[in-house]
Amino acid sequence: MRGARNSPMHGELEKLRETVEQDLRARFFAGGKEALRTEPVMAAYRSYYKGFRKTYHVELQIESVVWKDRRIPSLSALVQAMSMAELKNGLLTAGHDLARVVPPVRIAVATGAESYVSMGGEERVPKQGDMMIADTTGIISSIIYGPDNRTAIGPDTKDLLFTVYAPAGIAIERVRSHLEDIQRFVAVAAPEAITETLETFSAD
Repeated sequence: MRGARNSPMHGELEKLRETVEQDLRARFFAGGKEALRTEPVMAAYRSYYKGFRKTYHVELQIESVVWKDRRIPSLSALVQAMSMAELKNGLLTAGHDLARVVPPVRIAVATGAESYVSMGGEERVPKQGDMMIADTTGIISSIIYGPDNRTAIGPDTKDLLFTVYAPAGIAIERVRSHLEDIQRFVAVAAPEAITETLETFSAD
């Protein structure tokens, strides 16, 4: 997406955030945490993360919204729009400042020999076998360790790259619908933004 404006807060997006939070509580509260754990998307990510002895952090964030009345993070309008879609659909998403991405961008499987600096400034070595995305300069995200620091969305970000990781068991149609939700939420806060490309890829 290009030409967006990354405002600190946005009133209409705040209303939509409340709606997403209420919908999550309506979907899962009565059924307890078991209802969330067995939901097909959560189950697919749980299976993937279990292979690396990790816990799917988006599931924990949804738990916080549903049972602890926490809010979806609101660091900036563009990050909030991404986070709203991520929790609404449960699909792991990374956002990048496109101006800091050096094309071409490629999808790869980590060998365990790569490294990058994640958000927060910590050096990470992706787990062997983990999915990752890289540009010409280096890794911009991996599933287990998340997005990098170099291409992080900031206050001056105008052009964006959103990527979604979907392990086996998640239909590609759900990924596309999720990307369309991101597009819709960004458009609320930045109606001037133009979607240049919306694509999905399958390893099948």
